[in-house]
This record gives sequence, C-alpha cells and structure tokens, in this order.
Amino acid sequence: MEHLKVAESPSRDVVELTKKLVSFDTINPPGNEVEICDYLQDIFANLGLQTKVTSFGDKRRNLIATIGGNSNRSPIGITGHMDTVPLGSEEWSYDPFAGTIENGRIYGRGTCDMKGGVAAAICAVQELGEDIKNGPGVTFFITGGEETGSDGARDYAEQPNEDRKIGALIVAEPTNLIPLSGHKGVFWVKAVAKGKTAHGSMPEHGENAIFKVTEAIQKLQAFKFGPDRHEHLGSPSLNIGTISGGLNTNSVADHAEFSIDMRTLPGQSHNAILDSLNEYLGNGISLTPFVDLSGVWTDESDTWFGKLENLVGEITGEKHGIQTAPYFTDASVLTPYFDNVPTVILGPGSPQVAHITDEYCEVSELQKSVNIYKKLITDWYIS
Repeated sequence: MEHLKVAESPSRDVVELTKKLVSFDTINPPGNEVEICDYLQDIFANLGLQTKVTSFGDKRRNLIATIGGNSNRSPIGITGHMDTVPLGSEEWSYDPFAGTIENGRIYGRGTCDMKGGVAAAICAVQELGEDIKNGPGVTFFITGGEETGSDGARDYAEQPNEDRKIGALIVAEPTNLIPLSGHKGVFWVKAVAKGKTAHGSMPEHGENAIFKVTEAIQKLQAFKFGPDRHEHLGSPSLNIGTISGGLNTNSVADHAEFSIDMRTLPGQSHNAILDSLNEYLGNGISLTPFVDLSGVWTDESDTWFGKLENLVGEITGEKHGIQTAPYFTDASVLTPYFDNVPTVILGPGSPQVAHITDEYCEVSELQKSVNIYKKLITDWYIS
C-alpha cells in the first residue's frame, strides 16, 4: 500500500468524543468499565473493526479491536485504559464528568489520564478511512484496571489470545505529545511482622510487632538492589508507603505491617529482589508482593523508534531527545507479552495534571494527537 487516504466524511470530533468518554464514571476502585466498554465497542464496530470483550471481574472489562492485517507485516498496536483514579477530597471547580470546555482546555476526570488519548487514537483511525483495512492493520487494547496495577492487561496476558502478534506499540498516556522511550518497573510488597500480645504495663511478657517493623524499616534505608543507574531512567528507588499496627495504646502489638514501593530498572528480576529482601530482613518479617510490573525501554537505535521524533516533530514543530515517563503503564505487561516489541509512550495531556483536582487536557493537544497517530499509522503502512 502506497498511502492511506483520509476519510472524506466528517470525522468524529476528538473533543466531543473525549467529553463523552469522560461522562462515564469509571473510577477505580471499585472500577466499572461495562458502559464505556459497550459504547466503545459500538464505535469500533461502526468503523469496521472486529471486537472482542473480556471480563476480569464483576463489572470489569477489556476491549480488543482489530482492523486490517492483510500483509506479511504485523499490525501496529495502540493501548489505552478506561478506568480513572478517584476524585479526591478537594472540591472540584468543574463537574468532573461533564467535560467542561473553558480557556482552551477540557476539564474532567480522565481528560488527561487517559480518555483523551483513547479518543484521539479512535479519531485517527476513523479519519484514515477504508484504506486502513488493506495493510498490516491496527489492533487496539483498551483495558480496565490500569490504575490499580494493570489488572486488565495482566488478565489479558494470562489468557490464550488469537491476536498474539503486533510489530510495535503506542501507549496513549499523557506525555505533552513528547515521545517517551520507557519507564521504570513497579514492585510493591507487603511486609508483616507477628508478635505476642500482653498488657501494656508488662511489655516483657509480650513480643511487640511494631518494634520489629520499625527495625526493618530502619534497615531498609540502606538496602541496595540492582544496577546503580540507568543512563536515562536513573536509579532504582525504594519508599515506605504505609504502616499500621497494634490494637490499642495499652496493649503490646501482636501484628504490624507496612508496604514497600520499589521502582526498578528494565531487566531487573523482581524474584531476585524479593529473595535478597527476605535474606536482608530475616525471618521476623513476612513479605508478600501485590503489584509486580516490569520496566520498559526501547533504545533509540531501533529503526521504528528512531523515526518517531521526526514524525512527531512534523506535527508539533518540536524535538526533545530521549525522555522517559515517571509513571508506569500497561506496557509493563503488554510489551513483554508481545516479545518486547518497540514501544513508545505518547499522548495528549500533561503528566503533572493527571490525577489532580480539576484535571484537564489542552484542546490543541487533543487535536494534534489525532494527526500524530494518523502519521504513525500511515508510516507503519508504507515502511
């Protein structure tokens, strides 16, 4: 195929589609992607994509949509998630589900992270029209449960799937339209100490679990794991996120626990880190992982990735060099699942306003992102 023609019929407006997607309450937890999934499935079907919906729990959904695939080259993949984080305790200035447009911005929960990116990718495929059916194809992975540890993506990767091949992956997370090369992995571990209760006036008859966890936390400040530093991603990190223990002030605590948040570098073995951590803390602390997502990295020497900055720069007029994401994405699951295909994180919206009160996305970025995704898909077809 020499080129893809833009559809002659009027395209679905990316701002209006973002507004519609924001109107669905998909806050996670508890998570509920049913209605938005049904809506997106209808859109994809009307555009001629084949769709498949899978469930990974009560009211939890993933949506896979494919078009084309009539060539020897694997399709290009695009992923985005339907769920959003909670609204928070601070009062919003705008209805978080209305998609209010003011001063060149669209406001609402998910406008930035990341219903705007999903809307832009859909509009890009629509604008490319019928010719997109002839060629390597496009596969959408629209997931649920990303905000709580890529639950939907992990469920998808654990199932037998016919759509096992893609040649590259676009993650439409907010990046201010700057192509990002990857991000650290996430390894969250719950640490538990057991003790023996006794009266608070006679602590010598008990065994205080709080003392055990505080000693362990002190030790963790000196715990080292993995390589010292990645040239672009920096160093691995460790943080204590929560701590709890004890029943009341005048009793010796027989249970205490805390959570460990480790950000790892691509290629690091989380199983090896857990083994080292168990040995380092000793038998008094029981460790249980509860989020385990690998790091992602695509080297600039990759042929496809090497062209990205120029392709995107033709739309934005800017070049930024090698940059990375501070957050994790579903690429932690999907990229290794698809044999570590080259992956770019690229979408409308600023990472700094994701999850905040009065979350928003610049309308101009939404519109530019449609053209960027069109350009990347077209390049994939003619390369």
